[in-house]
Amino acid sequence: MPSLNLGILAHIDAGKTSLTERLLYSAGVIDTIGSVDRGSTTTDTLALEKQRGITIRSAVVSFEVGGTTVNLIDTPGHPDFIAEVERVLGVLDGAVLVVSAVEGVQPQTVVLMRTLRRLRIPTLVFVNKLDRRGADLDRTLAGIATRLTPDVVPLASAVAQGGKDAAALPYEASDPGFAARLTETLAGHDDGLLAEWVRAGTDALPHPRLRQALAAQTGRALVHPVYAGSAVTGAGVDALIEGIAELLPGSAGDPEGPLSGSVFTMERGLAGERIAYVRLTSGTLHVRDRPPLHRDGAVVGEGRVTALSVFDHGTAVPGPSAAAGRIARVWGLGEVRIGDTVGAPAQAPGAAHHFAPPNLETVVAARRPADRAALHTALGQLAEQDPLINLRRDEDRGEIAVSLYGEVQKEVIQATLADDYGVEADFRETTTIHIEQVTGSGAAVEFNKKDANPFLATVGLRVDPAPAGSGISLRREVELGSMPYAFFVAVEETVRSTLAQGLYGWQVADCTVTMTHSGYSARQSHAHAVFDKSMSSTSGDFRNLTPLVLMAALRQAGTRVHEPMHRFRIELPADALGAVLPVLSRLRAVPRAPASTGPAGSVLEGDIPAARVHDLEQQLPTLTRGEGALETVFDHYAPVHGVLPVRPRSGPDPLDRREYLLQVQRRLGPAASRTAVVRA
Repeated sequence: MPSLNLGILAHIDAGKTSLTERLLYSAGVIDTIGSVDRGSTTTDTLALEKQRGITIRSAVVSFEVGGTTVNLIDTPGHPDFIAEVERVLGVLDGAVLVVSAVEGVQPQTVVLMRTLRRLRIPTLVFVNKLDRRGADLDRTLAGIATRLTPDVVPLASAVAQGGKDAAALPYEASDPGFAARLTETLAGHDDGLLAEWVRAGTDALPHPRLRQALAAQTGRALVHPVYAGSAVTGAGVDALIEGIAELLPGSAGDPEGPLSGSVFTMERGLAGERIAYVRLTSGTLHVRDRPPLHRDGAVVGEGRVTALSVFDHGTAVPGPSAAAGRIARVWGLGEVRIGDTVGAPAQAPGAAHHFAPPNLETVVAARRPADRAALHTALGQLAEQDPLINLRRDEDRGEIAVSLYGEVQKEVIQATLADDYGVEADFRETTTIHIEQVTGSGAAVEFNKKDANPFLATVGLRVDPAPAGSGISLRREVELGSMPYAFFVAVEETVRSTLAQGLYGWQVADCTVTMTHSGYSARQSHAHAVFDKSMSSTSGDFRNLTPLVLMAALRQAGTRVHEPMHRFRIELPADALGAVLPVLSRLRAVPRAPASTGPAGSVLEGDIPAARVHDLEQQLPTLTRGEGALETVFDHYAPVHGVLPVRPRSGPDPLDRREYLLQVQRRLGPAASRTAVVRA
């Protein structure tokens, strides 16, 4: 049976989870529609989701329509949990974007639609809440066309909006106005259809021909059909289900081909075991298979499938195998991570990031000293389920810094630690994460057995700036055969880990690091004795020496601290501009010239430091009499002016050579101290 992996996406409170419940009810999967307010929905299973009435973790549930198994993935709507949406996008065949007919297009709606269009994911739009007071389908459609995409095809009108009898009336094929609008939109993307339209003259093209073109262009993400209705009353939902079956393409993949699938989310079982959610794109996965696991194009291990289940008629059903196109829950994949490929490697190594990384950070500490180890374990497991959330451990202070998208996420982590792990934790004030950019070029080298080098290794490195957003690039100007390959790997891995803390303690974001010198002491031993580390180089020599060389080169090159900047858009009354502009100036925002949206309305766009967004959110309602609507999204990094923020370093500090060598010596122990540190 063909399958379709369908994502339901929306801004928070647009009715996304309620629509999921209605779809499952209409498909006969559930007998009673759950309520978000009562915490009885099918997909919100976490205790915190039930308590707060929000989706925190993506959930998969299935139903059948028109002979196709639809694997429906309900995703979070709150921007603090955008990492969950990030992971789901890579496994979708299609999406339904839910927009509220009351609130209209909201900030997260814009971010999601922009990403769906960039990734060319076929998308239907469902305008929800026609039954709520203040619903206005025409106004919402105008907002969709101006703020999301002009390539929309409204398929229904609304009657009795704002009450329980609200309904969506599908446009009839015989409606000449609808046929003309549909033809004009579709012909803009199809020269063949345009030629047919010209030949037809004043006659409308046959509706079956237009419907065929609509399905083809929707499948290629060129146009986006718009349905309307109410998830609460069920109005318009049957038409949406028909559209899902007719207009969205199902999964392609050969069950007989080589095995390949991607891990897009994970959870822990009752016994603490890892359960991976795998979207299979090719081949068939069986219980007892031992598939290779690839990460960034390289094999990182081998799994042993001990059990699996596939989603069928609303639940995960255990089975002996899962074929291409399906989503499977898989046990036994060992140390698998989100983003790994099961079976044949992905065509493009590395998982593309569709949204900005988190730019907030907070320090977490166990309330009881005895819980420190448990806190480390718990946070490690939470980060394992959320690869965009990074942990930065400071062993010296016994603290862990956690990167975040927002305050709600911090509250959820704190509650999860207490409820699921029994760990009471305190969170410090949230701060902004900065980065460092290399400003020039610098080089350094330390030679084996020369000067103050206490390690049996030669490492020379040059650091050069790279374009913003390009990441860390590693190059070699030495022959690959000049020393064992394991030593090159040790240097390159250490370069990446060392650049997590630049001259001011922030991540060095973009640069090219070139290895200019290499050398080692070959494996040696005393007469009639075993291998002697004091005479022979090891990977540890290169791992310990590389930070000293790299930071010396980086100090010579220089870095500059940058802060995250958000692009903002404010809709406000025209007479409130005079009050808003001075506040924007005090918040270090840079507005552009305002644009008029009518006799009494204006739109103001510009850039603002991420650290000031919360202040703007707090002040805007007062400044605009509650009529201002703010939308912000990360846009770029900009240099910090004035006092530079410094983040305390963790671990041995290679910027302080003597202290670094002392800490390394203590870490390795007396037996490993073959060279006197005082030589430094």
